[in-house]
Amino acid sequence: MAKEPNRVELLQGTLDMLILRTLLFAPMHGHGIAKHIQRTSDEALQVEHGSLYPALHRLERQGWIASKWETTDSGREMKFYRLTAAGRKQLSIEESKWKQLARAIARVMRPT
Repeated sequence: MAKEPNRVELLQGTLDMLILRTLLFAPMHGHGIAKHIQRTSDEALQVEHGSLYPALHRLERQGWIASKWETTDSGREMKFYRLTAAGRKQLSIEESKWKQLARAIARVMRPT
């Protein structure tokens, strides 16, 4: 399958932060999380199910998100994920690390 020219590969470790950030606003099902990341990145980031669901399970094991099966308005059963208090704290840590990394990369790319 050919890669789309405007797509960007996620750096290892950033998917967890993006999932936590997405769930900060409201509980969502897996497909909704992937679509939110894609939409808010102006289609630059696409999260494949093969990456998304292992990440969701990992975050749940760590206690940063919780899940619950719910029936949608259309009568379909879907698993919804929500951010936990520990997840909010972890998101803050991850955002801080991300900012440090971005500053460090910027220094290398544009030395003074």
